[in-house]
Amino acid sequence: MLAASVSFSVMTTLIKFLGADYPAPLQTFYRQAAGLIILLPFIARRGLSVLHTARPMMVLSRSVMTTIGMTLTFYAFQKLPLAEANALSFTRSLWLTLLAAVLMREHVGPLRIGAVTMGFVGVLVMLLPKMGGEHALSLAVGAMLLAAFLLAFGVAGMKVLTRDHTPTVIMMWSVILGFGFSIPGAVLTWRWPEPVDLALLCVMGIIGTINQALYIRGMQAGDAAAMAPIDYTRLIFAALSGYIFFNELPDGWTVAGAIIIVVSTLVVTIREYQLSRRASNPTV
Repeated sequence: MLAASVSFSVMTTLIKFLGADYPAPLQTFYRQAAGLIILLPFIARRGLSVLHTARPMMVLSRSVMTTIGMTLTFYAFQKLPLAEANALSFTRSLWLTLLAAVLMREHVGPLRIGAVTMGFVGVLVMLLPKMGGEHALSLAVGAMLLAAFLLAFGVAGMKVLTRDHTPTVIMMWSVILGFGFSIPGAVLTWRWPEPVDLALLCVMGIIGTINQALYIRGMQAGDAAAMAPIDYTRLIFAALSGYIFFNELPDGWTVAGAIIIVVSTLVVTIREYQLSRRASNPTV
């Protein structure tokens, strides 16, 4: 999980560094292309069995949501300070709680409702003092919040798919469809990269794929409630990277809002972990 936090920070640093010349849709294309290239040998070895699905519309809609969400995330990381963008990205857990209640009819008690409410109060604490600022900044904030919602939708869809799909099948469809859906945006924003930029774009895509694998492995190896706090270390790495490479220094409102968001999402994560344990073992 710690390696996932570091690799995520390296990836977002590259996203921001390359953002002036390579728009978010084009960066998304390189990210998805790298994932596809890495997994092609596995697909060739296992054959078409890794693509069997009983829920094609769910697989399709989830891939559309996550591809759009990834593009919006890349845009926000290009335009916002890295620490602020990371803090806003954690609202995905808050959106997921709301989606679980609406889409999957999960019971959401007062503790989780209160935590979600406080999380969005943290967003307001972070953003209200900056209202009326640059138009591009407001667009980037909206892009990150919408991206968090779309990616939460993707996670909710994944939970539904895991009922009758293996993680391998879900991952393969995500990579293949994600690459396909990223092509139109890449065509519209295409520019031929310089050799050094091409190398950095490829590294960004490879690190993004490795980051996903590290995160999944970390969550598999340890309890979710124990692993989730480690994921928040990327706020520290993002702040350091932003300061060193882009001369960004988070203000007091950003720090205060980030703390509220982190605490609220931790409460949600720990509560969901307790409920899942209780469901699997009624004596707990």
